[in-house]
Amino acid sequence: MMQQFRSNSYLFGGNAPYVEELYEAYLDNPGSVPDNWRAYFDALQNVPATDGTDHRDVAHAPVVESFAQRAKANAFMVKTSSADLAVARKQVHVQSLIAAYRFLGSRWADLDPLKRQERPKIPELEPAFYDLSESDMDITFSATNTYFTKAEHMTLREIVQALRETYCGSIGAEFMHITDPGEKRWWQERLESIRSKPTFSAEKKKHILERLTAAEGLERFLHTKYVGQKRFSLEGGESFIASMDELIQRAGESGVQEIVIGMAHRGRLNVLVNTLGKQPKDLFSEFEHTAPEHLPAGDVKYHQGFSSDVSTAGGPVHLSLSFNPSHLEIVNPVIEGSVKARMDRRGDTKGSQVLPVQVHGDAAFAGQGVVMETLALAQTRGYYTGGTVHIVINNQIGFTTSDPRDTRSTLYCSDVVKMIEAPVLHVNGDDPEAVVLCTQLAMDYRQQFNKDVVVDIVCFRKLGHNEQDTPAMTQPLMYKKIGQHPGTRKVYGDRLVAGGSMPADGPDQLVKEYRAAMEAGKHTVDPVLTNFKSKYAVDWTPFLNKKWTDSADTALPLAEFRRLAERITTIPANFKPHPLVQKVIDDRAAMGRGEINVDWGMGEHMAFASLVASGYPVRLSGEDCGRGTFTHRHAVLHDQNREKFDEGTFVPLQHIGENQAPFVVIDSILSEEAVLGFEYGYAGSDPNSLVIWEAQFGDFVNGAQVVIDQFIASGEVKWGRANGLTLMLPHGYEGQGPEHSSARLERFMQLAADNNMQIVQPTSASQIFHVLRRQMVRQFRKPLVLMTPKSLLRNKDATSPLNEFTRGEFRTVIGEVDESIDNSKVKRVVCCSGKVYYDLVKKRAEKKATDTAIIRVEQLYPFPHKAFAAELKKYPNLAEFVWCQDEPQNQGAWFFVQHYIHENMADGQKLGYAGRPASASPAVGYAHLHQDQQKALLDQAFAKLKGFVLNK
Repeated sequence: MMQQFRSNSYLFGGNAPYVEELYEAYLDNPGSVPDNWRAYFDALQNVPATDGTDHRDVAHAPVVESFAQRAKANAFMVKTSSADLAVARKQVHVQSLIAAYRFLGSRWADLDPLKRQERPKIPELEPAFYDLSESDMDITFSATNTYFTKAEHMTLREIVQALRETYCGSIGAEFMHITDPGEKRWWQERLESIRSKPTFSAEKKKHILERLTAAEGLERFLHTKYVGQKRFSLEGGESFIASMDELIQRAGESGVQEIVIGMAHRGRLNVLVNTLGKQPKDLFSEFEHTAPEHLPAGDVKYHQGFSSDVSTAGGPVHLSLSFNPSHLEIVNPVIEGSVKARMDRRGDTKGSQVLPVQVHGDAAFAGQGVVMETLALAQTRGYYTGGTVHIVINNQIGFTTSDPRDTRSTLYCSDVVKMIEAPVLHVNGDDPEAVVLCTQLAMDYRQQFNKDVVVDIVCFRKLGHNEQDTPAMTQPLMYKKIGQHPGTRKVYGDRLVAGGSMPADGPDQLVKEYRAAMEAGKHTVDPVLTNFKSKYAVDWTPFLNKKWTDSADTALPLAEFRRLAERITTIPANFKPHPLVQKVIDDRAAMGRGEINVDWGMGEHMAFASLVASGYPVRLSGEDCGRGTFTHRHAVLHDQNREKFDEGTFVPLQHIGENQAPFVVIDSILSEEAVLGFEYGYAGSDPNSLVIWEAQFGDFVNGAQVVIDQFIASGEVKWGRANGLTLMLPHGYEGQGPEHSSARLERFMQLAADNNMQIVQPTSASQIFHVLRRQMVRQFRKPLVLMTPKSLLRNKDATSPLNEFTRGEFRTVIGEVDESIDNSKVKRVVCCSGKVYYDLVKKRAEKKATDTAIIRVEQLYPFPHKAFAAELKKYPNLAEFVWCQDEPQNQGAWFFVQHYIHENMADGQKLGYAGRPASASPAVGYAHLHQDQQKALLDQAFAKLKGFVLNK
């Protein structure tokens, strides 16, 4: 602004030399300048001088000339001695040394309890590297950019000692990769002011020892009572339990009311008992196989989840340990989604009330790709959860791999988090006080900056990968060291006794007390709240033990349909959409008035609008889902005249009415596994929201196959976890090749059992409208897998008249719709699902096959036997069935649906197949071959049965 003023003012810019010349003339002779300028300059003389006097100004030119002459003669040169320069140079070197410790100190820290390797030589941490010798050690230097002392100066000896104590003790801190100077200063101050050493009271130290005793005590109790049974022992990493205890208490003090924990199996049983307060006797019943078995499948004890409420200084905190399979790290996005749902329920936009905690193993943290994908979500708008606290149980081995040349390609197992600039605190697990301090710092940082942070507890694994393993077979050196280690509890107990914080028999007394609690099967966490229930808790009872056949009124009154259609086609007056988008809006307005049939995009929109108007939140996420991969949705409109990237968007579905539920649409990062896991976690924590994940192409869903296999398909039968997540998977054979044709329908069909999910392939706008509404209006929560179309999005045959929205429901089976077909003359029924239906209708007309009826199976699982049988009863002379599909014979629904059709066939009837031949690839890439195959399968649908024929 000042620059602009200077360039425009008549006193500056190009006029400045002229004004200066006038002023010099005025000072020499006031009468020599024009009257208006003389009046102006006279006013200047009444302004006090900068020294406060009223002296008259003097001419500038002689003064300027005098200074110029003195400058030429070097009259202003400051004389500096060589001694002063040497001191200044050393001060710079001292600053370089300080910076080196902040950057590299972690590499020289005392982190390994086993001390398997000597500390590396790091020249940059030696004063000599900066030409600083022993003779400099007692020289005083400025310490103003450190937080070691309030004094402004320290000797070099004191500085080096402080640096080593802070950055090279039991804690190795990494934070200098953070770009925000304020965050770096925060870490420097918190660490340097205490030199990375806590000052805990004797009572606090005793509590830490109690937690270590509990951790070790449970493992030893189980080891002796249930010999050889798998439990994935925590022994060697007991400090983790002390860390979890501190994290929960610190979180509660800072206002956190819910903590969602995701972890693999190492130490899980210990967390269940010693952190969440699961009754030991309940755990023992699982070892003894006497626990209730009320689930169709169930799961092993070290995959089980649990929830409880514990008391903290800040109030009750609800703890939730997520169920998790053995696919390490896959639970990470699931708990993040669960946290997001809980935040939204509370209106907690920053995450100050809900905390995600991820517990990792070192090998999995460095090795599993879902870790990176989940981290990439951390600061995005749609998946932000206020920062995650990561705790690594770093036992320095992955199953049988501990050689650093094989374990990873990074220095630390946690290096992946540097992609989001998360700070990391590496800490020696044999120093429990340092572990607790790191936990405090991590929690404080998360609450202060709402970003991820890592505590890497470097420890060891006393036993094998499981209790039946013999690790010395492959790690003889490591396990010699482990065999000589007395255990963290013993090390810390002896330290407290030696320091006078505890009597000599104190540690052993704690062991006896814990053992007694175990024998009695009592709680080991005090206090666990048994009668507390948060007002934000979700009641799943209304959704349990329901049947998929339960009816739901999904029709919309005509007046409401028109009102909602008008709302979603109204945009601000000064908002200019792209001309092609404006055409979509205009067409939708006409659809709302009943002037033209409703297309797919409008059918979706009306489902969403009617749901949010009825109080059901809608959350839609996926790659490019705001616009839609195939530009059919346009849920987010973009002003073509906007001038800033973060302005000029309008979401009509967010403007349905004052009291509407939220509509959220998110263009996700380019990830399938993490995003689908996130949405599964969200849906699992909110049965009252329609949560949808849409694949860019259905083919890409295989990038998230672990989520589908371990959670979506089997979560309910293993863990009793209901979930209403909806998947939209664009699917259809239009000649786009192997990676843009198939959502792998056959894989979902293979996983379908125990009424675990709904697999639907709708073929019209009204069908997508009703099935989306059914997913919420009906009190039945199972995953809904939608094979959504591509070419049908703009196919006029797939549009629906308005009356199909104002009456009726989702039809699981759609029978013959051609009224010219005489049912009594029908000899063949062609059954199909999806886009191929419209191709079959055209082919039948071409062949004039009036003896053939076409039935669409819109819901493939659970198979609608009653509706299907009702259609068959219309054809008394039916002799043959044909299942026709676009997919190759070994893919699609054929191998699964043939059993259902056969069950509904009468004696003497036959079933044949029309489709592509079996193929290793889901689709061909050659356009001419695709066309040939498509023509052949359509011809075969009306030709004589050949190949495999199933008889009844």
